[in-house]
Amino acid sequence: MTATASERTADAERGTLDKAADENFPVAPFFLPKAWRDDLMAVYGFARLVDDIGDGDLAPGGADARLLGVPDAQAEDRLVLLDAFEADLRRVFDATPHHPLLRRLQPTVRRRALTPEPFLGLIAANRQDQLVKRYETYDDLLAYCELSANPVGRLVLAVTDTSTPERIGLSDAICTALQIVEHLQDVAEDLGRDRIYLPAEDMKRFHVQEADLARKSAGASVRALVAYEAQRARDLLNEGAPLVGSVHGRLKLLLAGFVAGGRAAVHAIAAAEYDVLPGPPKPGKGRLLREVGVTLRGEG
Repeated sequence: MTATASERTADAERGTLDKAADENFPVAPFFLPKAWRDDLMAVYGFARLVDDIGDGDLAPGGADARLLGVPDAQAEDRLVLLDAFEADLRRVFDATPHHPLLRRLQPTVRRRALTPEPFLGLIAANRQDQLVKRYETYDDLLAYCELSANPVGRLVLAVTDTSTPERIGLSDAICTALQIVEHLQDVAEDLGRDRIYLPAEDMKRFHVQEADLARKSAGASVRALVAYEAQRARDLLNEGAPLVGSVHGRLKLLLAGFVAGGRAAVHAIAAAEYDVLPGPPKPGKGRLLREVGVTLRGEG
């Protein structure tokens, strides 16, 4: 039986939201109040979809492009899709958006008085991915993370009504760390997309060539470089960890999960002896739970 347009649209929406299970950290765990879970999943749906547009990972069939009003002839043009997605995002704030994930987001935006800026930052990061394939310095990479990662943490604080300037700074450190960890896990996958998020100045320092990243297994120089960047992520996680102690109740457990997810992923990278080229080192649930306990106790 041939699926209807509405069924294909629903499948695409479910496919996007189902990716939450593959993240390094819990997106909207069961222990949160339902209103928070619903709003966090709405935010996640936006963030996941914009990343899928930027990475060319949309569901087959072109349903997302049609929903955004992009002609079939341009359905593979990521910049065109991102422009159409931004136009639909702006409808969230003053009209009725076309895409179901943005319609799902609209009540959250209104209920939590969210502003367009963090959402626009995530779109800008994905535009940058189409145009910038290499980063010369660590500071350049941090500026990218300011667009690609930090808005997510700011949205979590806004949804839970806990934003303060101090907490935003701590959240930014955590989110940047999580982004760096993801880049380390995905070195091979990113290279397949002609992207390298390892700063060129660090590659030069450790005598790593781009060809070294294309091997099936990492040599000593690549492992040393990955270890160096992993330590940077670990330090950022430690810098941001006081955010967990600044809140209470179930939000404390959620934020501990974010920090623990990053720490467990760094541990998995270290356990793989910093050889990330065969595939993303992933932490087990036992390690994640141990890291949650450490984070909640304010250790590590």
